[in-house]
Amino acid sequence: MSSALRADIALDSGAVLSAYNAQNSGKARALVVDLDSRQSDADRAGDALAGMLAQRGPTGPRVLVKIDSLLRGNVAATLSAVGPAVLAPALPVGGRTVVDGAVRVDGTPLRETTAWGAEPGSAPDSIAQVLAPVPCRSVSLAEVRRDPRTAIAETLAAGRIPVCDAETDSDLDAVVAATPPEVALVGSGGLAAALGRSFRHGNAARRPDFAPRDDRALLVVVGTAEPGAAVQVRRLVEAGARSLDLHVDRLAHADPPPAEIERIAEAVRQQPTALRLHAPRGVDPALSRVLVRRLADTVRRVVATVEDVDLVLTGGETARGVLDALDVRALRPVAQVHHGAVLSLTADARSVVTRPGSFGDPDSLVRILRHLRPRFPSPPTTFPPTADPPTASPSTTDPARTSPPTASLPTTDPATTSPRTTSLPTTAPGLVPGSTEG
Repeated sequence: MSSALRADIALDSGAVLSAYNAQNSGKARALVVDLDSRQSDADRAGDALAGMLAQRGPTGPRVLVKIDSLLRGNVAATLSAVGPAVLAPALPVGGRTVVDGAVRVDGTPLRETTAWGAEPGSAPDSIAQVLAPVPCRSVSLAEVRRDPRTAIAETLAAGRIPVCDAETDSDLDAVVAATPPEVALVGSGGLAAALGRSFRHGNAARRPDFAPRDDRALLVVVGTAEPGAAVQVRRLVEAGARSLDLHVDRLAHADPPPAEIERIAEAVRQQPTALRLHAPRGVDPALSRVLVRRLADTVRRVVATVEDVDLVLTGGETARGVLDALDVRALRPVAQVHHGAVLSLTADARSVVTRPGSFGDPDSLVRILRHLRPRFPSPPTTFPPTADPPTASPSTTDPARTSPPTASLPTTDPATTSPRTTSLPTTAPGLVPGSTEG
């Protein structure tokens, strides 16, 4: 997040853009609008974006549309709806680069990874394959580093989408600098950060005050199928938190009964608690939306029971589902705990940290909790091996999916993506994403 811009996150598009522009004309400010369209069908996703952009007007603010760095979701529909645009989905800080028009994850071609494991189709060989039939042209790494202005201008003039290679933040800075202001930028949080860096001038915007509240309960909702999440939860438990499992098979068929909600609430009252989705056999992508909705409603019921609760939400679909269930319509970003982990405040002063499911090192959740609760214990220097919890079936042997002893509750595991935030800045300077997804 650029310190030169003050950002707001809107979860209810409505007429928010026109109202926001009227109130903030000429100020160094940005608006991030989450259209919640990644799981929509292509036509609906395109219509949602086109409707939001129509509010911008012919002389409106610069636009950046946030997509997944791994190209999941309605990428082609997004490019079709946005009009003239430059695409650069690389996320260097996350090890996600673009070389020869194809995404790589830590150097491995996307198609050879398991990143699309929860998607209905196979990972693509190239970005052009994802965009088809939208016409595009790859802008090579050599062109980006020499000066991409000519390649971008010629490609746009030919009615095609420039697809820019990038391996570093400097490459993305060059793409932003070479893109005319009237042309939309489309990319991941890496491109959004580059746009934010381009506005570092003048007085920095004052961020909202934040004071940790040790008197409030803390609930961590882990709604991601990423293997690393299990390690993060284990570290959290070793540092003094509690973990409760919600089993996918049960949650897919019914909401937890009142007694289970009270059991979760009592745990949250006593100590920071992670509510983790447990899916030893994986998740059927066709059920993920149902699972997210039921998980979100479970959190709503727990929050209503405990009342004064701050939240940590991992996984983009999970975060959006929980915020919708709590009727949160807007967020004010306060700080970035680490890359991708954004602390925001709601209108009623609830602290909410959102983080993509695939982000963060093993100590990510511990770092987030210590930011919210400075007296939360530090992780030990060394971590003794943790015994596998007793299970009814020895179906999982992957050490990344083992966890400390946990209390089991009925529920699920939707596939995650980070805020599938379609980001739209408002006012002259531009966008700073309130929550970066990949």
